[in-house]
Amino acid sequence: MDIKVKNAVDAAVNTYARIEGLESNNFATALSAVYDMELPFMDKVAQLDQVFDDHQRFEELREVSFDLLMINFFAEDVQKLEEDYLDSEEWEQIEEDTIDRGTELLNVFLYLKECADDEIKPSLEDYLKEFLLVEEDEFQDEYNIYEKVIANQILVESDYSEIAKVATSVTEQEELFELFYPLVSFFFEPNPSPTQLEEFERSATNKAYETSIYQVIINFNK
Repeated sequence: MDIKVKNAVDAAVNTYARIEGLESNNFATALSAVYDMELPFMDKVAQLDQVFDDHQRFEELREVSFDLLMINFFAEDVQKLEEDYLDSEEWEQIEEDTIDRGTELLNVFLYLKECADDEIKPSLEDYLKEFLLVEEDEFQDEYNIYEKVIANQILVESDYSEIAKVATSVTEQEELFELFYPLVSFFFEPNPSPTQLEEFERSATNKAYETSIYQVIINFNK
């Protein structure tokens, strides 16, 4: 299991369990085991889903856990496969079969991994313009997804309460619903103190989920 993925998974489970008042040992053990399984990717997805089916009180973490399974595959499993595996028909079919899975956080993880590889500091402007290419005509899907983030980039110079206030304008139909607040907050403060984490949690609408997502991004970035 990639160390960044392990940090993120542990942070997600521990944070969610703390806020929801849940016992997490059995769930955490079962979930972590999936990432280390020597199985084809889709079999690992099935195992992941089974863990969530068996521990339904953690359901909100299912899709971000899928994102982390995908990034772990890129970081660990691909190294054991043929060099051009990601260009194969098999992988193309997997992408087709999982097109409705996961969240926009997969792009965030890919970006942060690229930043680490290139030894550059993550920034919202760089993420939007250089990674997602939202200003390019052929990437209008990304522009549409991130339109509210693009329009409110100044929030990275504000505070948690202001970010949370704008986040309430993101509707359930939008892909950044409940991701806007932790995503923008990460670019506002990628290394929050315990006091800042308390401030974030106080301003969150869905405290368990949004705080878990913030912790996921923070810990993946370490």
